[in-house]
Amino acid sequence: MKFQKSGKFFKSLRFRILIILIILGIVPSVIVTEMVIANYEDRAIANRVQSMENICDIMCDLLIKENYLNDSSSQTVNSKLELLSNIYGGRILIVDRDFRIIKDTYGVDEGRTLVSQKVVNCFKGEDAYRYDSDSQKLILAVPVKSPDVNQVQGAMMIMASSSEVTATIRELEQKGILIIGIIVVLAIFLGYLLSTALVKPFARVTKAIEDLTDGYQNEEISVPDYTETALITDAFNKMLSRMKTLDESRQEFVSNVSHELKTPMTSMKVLADSLVGQQGVPEELYQEFLSDITEEIDRENKIITDLLSLVKMDKKAADMNITNMNINDLLENILKRLRPIADQRSIDLILDSFRPVNADVDEVKFTLAISNLVENGIKYNVDEGWVRVTLDADHKYFYVTVADSGLGIPEDSIDRIFERFYRVDKSHSREIGGTGLGLAITRSSIVMHHGTIKVSSKEGEGTTFNVKIPLSYIPS
Repeated sequence: MKFQKSGKFFKSLRFRILIILIILGIVPSVIVTEMVIANYEDRAIANRVQSMENICDIMCDLLIKENYLNDSSSQTVNSKLELLSNIYGGRILIVDRDFRIIKDTYGVDEGRTLVSQKVVNCFKGEDAYRYDSDSQKLILAVPVKSPDVNQVQGAMMIMASSSEVTATIRELEQKGILIIGIIVVLAIFLGYLLSTALVKPFARVTKAIEDLTDGYQNEEISVPDYTETALITDAFNKMLSRMKTLDESRQEFVSNVSHELKTPMTSMKVLADSLVGQQGVPEELYQEFLSDITEEIDRENKIITDLLSLVKMDKKAADMNITNMNINDLLENILKRLRPIADQRSIDLILDSFRPVNADVDEVKFTLAISNLVENGIKYNVDEGWVRVTLDADHKYFYVTVADSGLGIPEDSIDRIFERFYRVDKSHSREIGGTGLGLAITRSSIVMHHGTIKVSSKEGEGTTFNVKIPLSYIPS
């Protein structure tokens, strides 16, 4: 459990904000510390070199005055060189024009030849120095010149210790590490506070959603702190509104189903009670009551059948049994099956096919959809009317139009005819055996084929349904 909680924390927005703030605190601190140390080191070495050059200029004048390059026995010069060597904690070499070391404060290399780039540069009249931070040494070479002679007479080389600079740098580094440590602690503390404050609105969103989902309350949530939280709450409120609509639709559906199933049962009970309560019932009346009961049973069976069809339509598209079929032949078979019903009222069934059409459809579901449209055109039609089915296609879709010369649909009912159990004329629908589910089944079937259905109608003139379905079925 603890591992899960820690894992959630490391994946949380708070942790990521905390890390970002820590990085933003550490990186600039490290950069500034390094810049300060580097700048101090450069300035310290530059000041040290400048101080040494000034001293060397004085010593070079003394070397020329005492003719030390030709006679190195001068006690004055030797004592000053030894003093400088001690002051700088290093070594001093005096080199003549023949690159011979005439004085070594360490007394090691006197009389030897020293040919180095620094000495060569000195004889060109140039000062040269090199700083080695690892060995903590600063090497400076300056030319020994006489004011009366343009030619460089010799070279003076000082190898001084830079331990003081190095010690100061180490101290600065330690202080820098301490400062960075303090900044890290402050960054963690302030980062935690800031990240907590930043994610608090999201926590409020979560709490509000949990409160709503636990009790499924009706009120909407609002957390307008950030644009992001406002968008989240807006999306959730839209979902909540959709859930309310679906819940109301479900309640209405259950109520309608209960009513539709209860009505035939009530009628049958009344008829049965009438038979039971009477003695010596004439056979004609007995047959009439049984005939009415049979009609109610058939109506009950029709409702249940349509309900089962609708439930199947509500399943996932994975239940689709798609095959490539000849739509022309399929429509002909539908009209052939329904023609006897149409002939009872002298209604003409007409099929107009503009071109051969082959498409990917679920035969059962597609047949059910078109059959419902044609059957409705027959049921809600006038005697000696007509129902015309038209088939056309382009490169992407095929189109089926079912038009009739029937009663038409009122304008205020057109938007609701695909609702479950909705009837335009409930009394008339009951007379002809309508359940209010046929068009809902039709629309569900067409939608499962990724198609669309539209309706246009005018009372007293007829109704036209326009169906558009892709030729090729692509699973979603």
